Amino acid sequence: MQTIRPNELVDFLLHVASVRPVFIWGPPGIGKSSLVEQFAHDVGIDVVTLLGTQLAPEDLIGVPQIIGGKSRFCPPEQIARDDAYLLFLDELNASSTEVQKAFYSLIHDRRLGSYRLHKNSIVIGAGNRQHDQAITRQMSSALINRMVHVELQPNVQDWLEWAVRNGIHPDVVDYVKLRPDQLFMQPPKTQEPFSTPRSWHILSDCLKSYGDAATTPKVWLLAQGVLSPSHAAQFKTFLQLRREKFNVEELLRGEKTWPRPASDGDTSLLYMLVQSVRAQLLRRLPPDASGRAKEAELVHHAKRLIKELAEINLELAQVLISDDDASGKKLPDWFMLEIVRDLPRLAAQKE
Repeated sequence: MQTIRPNELVDFLLHVASVRPVFIWGPPGIGKSSLVEQFAHDVGIDVVTLLGTQLAPEDLIGVPQIIGGKSRFCPPEQIARDDAYLLFLDELNASSTEVQKAFYSLIHDRRLGSYRLHKNSIVIGAGNRQHDQAITRQMSSALINRMVHVELQPNVQDWLEWAVRNGIHPDVVDYVKLRPDQLFMQPPKTQEPFSTPRSWHILSDCLKSYGDAATTPKVWLLAQGVLSPSHAAQFKTFLQLRREKFNVEELLRGEKTWPRPASDGDTSLLYMLVQSVRAQLLRRLPPDASGRAKEAELVHHAKRLIKELAEINLELAQVLISDDDASGKKLPDWFMLEIVRDLPRLAAQKE
């Protein structure tokens, strides 16, 4: 199945959904519903949302009434409209088999009983995939074959552009810029919060509600309630760093150096800085030595930071240059060769 970025979806729907029903696949919390609503707003039509998990067949086809001595099924008022609208069938593949059957004629023939959708109405479905640890049921082949399918993939740059336009809390925006790998993670098998674009949005709303009263303990409470546990801890530490005026960009520009831990066991702030610096180096260092000259200043300060970090905490210096990264990324080979050459003690420890 073809994947699509969030900033491409609205244009795709504009061209395809106007002529054929579309089904959007994707994990929970990446913005499927909000993008459909944005599309409806852009084309100037209302949205009627039906949740597949909350429907029974009669909610679609209606109940029979005797009219002129004949029985007739009367679909519900929210569906049987005279004007054009967008019918959004959210969690469609979580609905029961009987409900899915009730959708056949609506999706294929654009009708329910004797009622027909306005010719300019649009039908869009959405649902999670079976491996997303969400409620899903097998979608019948007949229903699958009635729609155009596309899989939505989260994209950090798209989300950041949206976040700035929509007033997402600056602390959340700046943190995701710093740790783009934490915008989204696959749903865990355990029943605990996990990070998605939606959960970062929720955190933003809560932080704005608290305003200046968002103390570190309150931020910690909120972050644990919506984010993956490790991301929550790192976000809390990020805010501590920000409030204590430690800035990763200043580190990479050579304007500041690492903070010294208050005690040998208190390395949480330093660890957060290390992870943030690593994330920036992964993003900004050129993949091969041919681009080294353009980033000469960054390379110089990065090597200085690694050397100074090794003097403060050798283990955290190892974390910074380690190949063991959840994203599968590693620092460029040419950069690691320079580290081995210039910092033999660190290289020996790595081996």
